[in-house]
Amino acid sequence: MRATSMALLIIDMQNDFVLPKGVLHVAGAQATIPVIQRILHVFRQTGRPVFHITREYRPDGSDVENMRRKKFLEERPFVVPGTWGWQIAEQLTPLPGEYRIIKNRFSAFMFTELDLMLRRLGLAHLVITGTQLPNCVRATVFDALSLDYEVTLITDGCSAQTPEIAAANIRDMAHVGVQCMDSKQFLNGL
Repeated sequence: MRATSMALLIIDMQNDFVLPKGVLHVAGAQATIPVIQRILHVFRQTGRPVFHITREYRPDGSDVENMRRKKFLEERPFVVPGTWGWQIAEQLTPLPGEYRIIKNRFSAFMFTELDLMLRRLGLAHLVITGTQLPNCVRATVFDALSLDYEVTLITDGCSAQTPEIAAANIRDMAHVGVQCMDSKQFLNGL
């Protein structure tokens, strides 16, 4: 692994996804916080770039994707700026100098400045954590591969609604060239 050109992406670790009271709670998300904290700590200590990828919708729901729009408008809005659900989980709060990329679709690359920022900073290797595997993590991973980034997925630092869903997605990503490893393997290899 070329550690000098490596960036950490933390995807959608916001209260609405991570905590049980969240509107779009992902069952396995909260358990990944300590793992992500360990990886984040190492990136901070070594001065490597950290990107907090967050989802955000307008209060009127005009930018919510069609599949979620009804839930947003008829039940309860989610990840609206300034709300509790929009906030990043407290244990992963960004520090000054860390990047925040705002998205309103699955992939962190779609309609965002992520690719521009990574290329401007000379970053070729992405270490990916967050929630959830079959949606935002997977879409980001596949777009990263399509854009010729080297990708490492921290398997115990990503979540899905069930272990079976997580395992299936990890297996699929490993078959297309993603380095899939747990946090201990990753940290031992740095």
